[in-house]
Amino acid sequence: MRDKPPMDLERLRGAFPVTHELVYLNHAAVAPASTSVAAAVVDFMRENVRFGALHYDRWLARAEEVRAMAARLIDASPSEVAFVKNTSTAISIVANGIDWREGDNVVTAECEFPANVYPWMNLASRGVETRFVKEREGRVRVGDIAAAMDGRTRLVSISWVEFLSGYRNDLAAVGRLCRERGALFCVDAIQGLGALRLSVRDTPVDFLAADGHKWLLGPEGIGLFYCSERVIDRLHPAVVGWNSVVDAGEYLPHRFKLKEDAGKFEEGSPNMLGIHALGGALSLIEEAGIDGIEARVLALTARIMEGLDGAGAEVLSPRGEGERSGIVLFNAPAGRKGNGELFGRLMKNRVFCSLRSGFLRVSPHFYNTEEEIDRFIGVVEGGP
Repeated sequence: MRDKPPMDLERLRGAFPVTHELVYLNHAAVAPASTSVAAAVVDFMRENVRFGALHYDRWLARAEEVRAMAARLIDASPSEVAFVKNTSTAISIVANGIDWREGDNVVTAECEFPANVYPWMNLASRGVETRFVKEREGRVRVGDIAAAMDGRTRLVSISWVEFLSGYRNDLAAVGRLCRERGALFCVDAIQGLGALRLSVRDTPVDFLAADGHKWLLGPEGIGLFYCSERVIDRLHPAVVGWNSVVDAGEYLPHRFKLKEDAGKFEEGSPNMLGIHALGGALSLIEEAGIDGIEARVLALTARIMEGLDGAGAEVLSPRGEGERSGIVLFNAPAGRKGNGELFGRLMKNRVFCSLRSGFLRVSPHFYNTEEEIDRFIGVVEGGP
């Protein structure tokens, strides 16, 4: 295979008009749309306005192209990928699709985003316990996950990257642990997918969920759900519809035979507008190349951490080998007025970031520049 040419950063950056307005360091929240996404939406709607559903076959074909791009991004088969509304929907598919028995338990972490907590807690009425592993020094330790498991642990569910600290969990180690213990492994990938490289062929992941509106640089309301063919028969769709079955286009007579792949989780009419928009985002990520994106994101977060150290700020995100991601969590330098005041100054200087749980969080993507990072650090150091 020929090597991918180097990323054309200047041209790719040109696809993000937000750079003319803001230093955008908030991709862990909601990413700005690119011109690639905007063009996909406009093209789809222009055709729909002119022709209605006359070219629906083209829409379906494009949906399969987008599915294939999503599969390539995680090294999966397209038949293992379903389009969903969001991460919560995908995790709920798993939570409500397993044949639970009273006394079973799920292991997750206390620091997880609620999308990866409430679907499991909702199983309490079925006698399923949710066990929480405590975060220590900003890390979810594999040994602590192992200690929380027992013979009734049916599933472990953690984030690839923790939404607050930015800690990158060791999915390979947790996946191996789950295989050794006979437990299923579910990953909330929303804070890593699109910024970091992942192969579900090399990493023992059973289920993976991610929305499009963060690191994938797509819109809200469209996400991805990966279900490994290894376990597809163990997950029953709790919600079914006309599109869940084989030969879905043959409406009569009724023949209830579920699809044998991830398509059985797409119960009704697809979000064609969202899928086309996501296609525009994935096309851009493919063009840039996920290896180059990861290298660039990690280089930018390293520059941020170094700059924050120099400014006297307190970096809270772990930074050991393999632990960093696109998220940096920190406190304002000592002796200043605090995080709220610094957040206000950053926003005044059109540096867009987040104030989460009282901490400051920044999250650059590949198209951000070193100059933008330095501008951010200048404000932290006490700039206007």
